[in-house]
Order: sequence, then C-alpha cells, then structure tokens
Amino acid sequence: MFTPRRLIIAATVFAMLSGCAQNPYNQQGEVQAPAEGGMSKTAKYGALGALAGAVAGAAINHDNRGKGALIGAAVAGAASAGYGYYVDKQEAELRRSMEGTGVQVQRQGDNINLIMPGNITFATNSADIASNFYTPLNNLATSFKQYDQNNIEVVGHTDSTGSHQYNMNLSQQRAQSVANYLMAQGVNGARVSSRGMGPDQPVATNANEAGRSQNRRVEIKLTPIPGAQAPQQ
Repeated sequence: MFTPRRLIIAATVFAMLSGCAQNPYNQQGEVQAPAEGGMSKTAKYGALGALAGAVAGAAINHDNRGKGALIGAAVAGAASAGYGYYVDKQEAELRRSMEGTGVQVQRQGDNINLIMPGNITFATNSADIASNFYTPLNNLATSFKQYDQNNIEVVGHTDSTGSHQYNMNLSQQRAQSVANYLMAQGVNGARVSSRGMGPDQPVATNANEAGRSQNRRVEIKLTPIPGAQAPQQ
C-alpha cells in the first residue's frame, strides 16, 4: 500500500511524465525531433504546471495528501500542457503566414510578440496604413479570429526625431490605425487595445539612421485571456 509520502512522490513523477506529452511540431508546423534535453516548450510548461498542481493538491486535501497530489498533478498538468500546445500551434501558423512580409514573430512563454517595422506599415509622418501592408494585416486578422484566446495589444513606437509630444501622438495614431483595421476585419474589439510609446522604448540607438529605422515600429502583443480555456485541438 502506498503511504501518503509515497503517493506524493508518485505524483511528482507523474507531473514530470505529464509534461513529456510533447508537441510534435516545430515552428513551421513540421514534425520535430525532441528538443535538446528531451523536452519541448509544451512539455516544460506541462511538467511545471503538473508539479505545482501536485503540491497544491496535497496542501488542499489534508485527509489524503497523496490522493490530492495525484489529482492536482493530473488537472494542472493537462491544463498547462494544453495551453502550451495551443500557443505552439498559433505561433507556427503566424510564422507561416508572416513569412516574407518583414514581420518578426517572437515567443516568450505563453506570450507572442509581432514586430512590424515602420517602413512596411506607414509612410513617413503618416498614420495611414501602407497599401502593401493590407494583405499581412488581413492574414493576422484571420489568425486572431481562429486563435481567439489572446488579448491583443497594439503598441506604436517612433524614433526620437522631432518633439516628444509629436512622436507620442503619431505612435498612438499608428497603433490605433492597426487596431481599427483588425476590428474592421472582424476581430473582437473586446480583445483589442492600443497605446503609443513614442520614442520611450527604443530597441536600438537613435544616433544613426539604421538604429532609428529599427525604433520606428508597431508591435502586437498577444497574451492569454485570464481564465480562458484552450480549445481542444
């Protein structure tokens, strides 16, 4: 018979094993080999979530800590790995649809950041979307409607040329233009927000044109909607 101590140990092992149900796809949606160390992002999130669930389950179920740990590991592990896999699929789809557009797709945990250089989105001193950027924005809108468990924050950035207030206004107008277009294509407005940062968050030096060009950009930040459940894939 398992003692509570042994059941908690078993739950911890289960937590790690639950994380090993790896996402079999890479960023291009192709079958991937196991990541170095044998664990993908999905696996890592699932294992950590399951381990946390095991600890929480043991703490909550005072009468049978071992049983509580096993239940906590199962529930939390499945939830963590499930959302991680959902974001893996979303990331792969965004990389596919943004290939060749100049839009960068970055991933940090369950958050995805899309970086759109200013030279492909807006003309100088304008908040009107460039005509050749409508197709990438249409693709983004399609993706955001398919993957609807994210909040969408559109953030405008400028270089430091000109007055600070002018740049703040321009960055806000550009962010709002992108947000408005996404909503016009059917993206739920309750998920969308916008703000302008002007020159306050540079990613490169403003001392030369190469750096200023990098600082002129619009970013779209995708973060999980609190309490949202990832749909079954």
